[in-house]
Order: sequence, then structure tokens, then C-alpha cells
Amino acid sequence: MTGGPAILERARALVDPAIAAALAGLCDELRVPAEYHFGGRGKGTRPALSILSAEAVGAPPETGVPAAVAIELIHDFSLIHDDIIDNDAERRHRTTVWAKFGTGVGVVVGDALCALAFEVLLSQSTPQRVRAAKDLTRAVSAMIAGQSMDMAFGEKPAITLEQCLTMETGKTGALLSFASSAGAILAGADDGAIGGLRDYGAHLGIAFQAVDDLLGIWGDPERTGKPAGADLRERKKSVPVVIALNSGTSAAEELAELYGRADLDAGQVEAARKLVEAGGGREQAEALARTHYDLAVSALDSLAESRQVLAEGAEELRILADFILGRDF
Repeated sequence: MTGGPAILERARALVDPAIAAALAGLCDELRVPAEYHFGGRGKGTRPALSILSAEAVGAPPETGVPAAVAIELIHDFSLIHDDIIDNDAERRHRTTVWAKFGTGVGVVVGDALCALAFEVLLSQSTPQRVRAAKDLTRAVSAMIAGQSMDMAFGEKPAITLEQCLTMETGKTGALLSFASSAGAILAGADDGAIGGLRDYGAHLGIAFQAVDDLLGIWGDPERTGKPAGADLRERKKSVPVVIALNSGTSAAEELAELYGRADLDAGQVEAARKLVEAGGGREQAEALARTHYDLAVSALDSLAESRQVLAEGAEELRILADFILGRDF
């Protein structure tokens, strides 16, 4: 059995050359900024999930590679466009694509990565790949809908926690759910195994986003790659903030007043951070992450007990969940 970093490194050794080969087929005007963007990649958790899900149903890891490449291309298309939408000039301590090459280039490079994802996945038209492509299409549609909701939240005076979770389930959870089942789909696994792996990924997605929201307020910039309190400065209605705004406390009223301002200075960002905590945002978001982590692990346990996935495969998926969540909740 291996730890989280070793799992990610093993997956990257399989997936990175395939991504490089796919990018090499782009025209120079797209390839150069795309390769620049991929020079600052994150951990590669989504493609690793595809590799592990193939192994979990008894297939060789290579089976999951086409879906892993497609997933990473889709994820990075969304990041490039998110940076434009959020006006973020830095990601992972590097200048973002739009800030370095221009907004127009950022838009078309993101578009190119989205198209390339489906080109890679459908380079062979097997029934398994066609099924995976259909599932990926649904995941991308849900991701885009979630992004649209997130953008609309900025104009709405009141957002419920249910609305926030619906948005995050689409924006983050849909692709993680697909990633967790994609390798199994390509391996031709039965519907029970695929569905259980989807459930694991969906709950992992909610836990992951809750932890990410916590890091966006209280995280170390060295880990997040963004300035401290960036989400508060941008007045994002993340899970901890929405919980605090709906707490019915005096902190909720003060936080709503701060969030109604056009810009927040450093002192106001710090005040907002304290108000979110006073309104229960930190504690309840941590509890939400714990709940969905437990549900993700329970889905794996059920699959292993029914022998729909290998016990070792389920354990590696749990190890990866522990690692990517960082157990910061």
C-alpha cells in the first residue's frame, strides 16, 4: 500500500506524457500558452482518481489514462476561464494565462482544451469510450451551470446554504464524481461499481470544496497559492460565509454590511474573517466536510464489502481522499 503523494506521482508518470502529446498537436498560437499553463499544474488529483478507479475494478492503470487526460484538460480549461472571470492575475505563484498572454488568448486556449479533451477521449470509438464521453459531457454541463450560479450569487442579497451546495456540487463535485468512475467505465465495469464510485466522488467533491472554502479564508498562502483571505476580499459567497450570513446573529448583520461594500481593505478582510467565525461558518463548514468525507468512505466500504471493487483499490481511494482533503477539518 502506498501513501497519497506516491499515488499521485504514479498517476502523473502515466498521464503527463499523454497530456504533453495531446498539447503538442495544437497550433503554435494555442500550444505555447497551453504548455505554459500546464507548467504550473496542481497535484493532479482528478486524473489520479481515474487511474485508481480502473485499478479498483481489476483493470490495468493504463485503462484509465484516456479519461484521466480528458479530465485534466477539462479541469484546466475551467481554471483558465475562472481566472479571467475572477480577474485573478496569479495562480500557484505564477502569472495566469490571460494576464501573461491577454484575455482573448485565455478564452480561446480554454476553449481549445475543452475540445481537445473530447478529441482524446473519442480517439477510439469503443462503447466504453462513448459512454465515458457522454458522462463527461454531463459533468461539464453541470460544472458550467455551477460556475454560472456562482457568478449570479454576487448580485443576490441572500443565498441559502442549499443553494450554495447546489452550486458547488455542480462546479466542483460533478467533475470529481466523473473522475472517480471514469476508469471503471473504460474498464467495462458493471453499473453497481460505477454508481458506487460516482457516489464516492460526489461526496468527496462536497468535502473537497468545503475544505477549499475554509482555506480560502483561513489558509496559508504558501499552500493555496493565493493571497490570504482572497475569497473574502472578492466577497465570495462560499460555504462558511453563507452559513455565517444565515446565522441570525449580530455577526451576520455586520458581515452583510461589509459584503455590501464595493471593496474591502486589509482591515475589513480581517474583520470579515472574524465575523464568519463568530457566525459559525468555520465550525459548521468543518462539520460539513467531515460528514461528506464519512459518506465517501462509506460508499467505498460498501463497494469493497460487496466485492464490486477490490479491497486494495478501495483503500487507495480512501488514502487519496485523506491526502487531498489534508484532514484540515
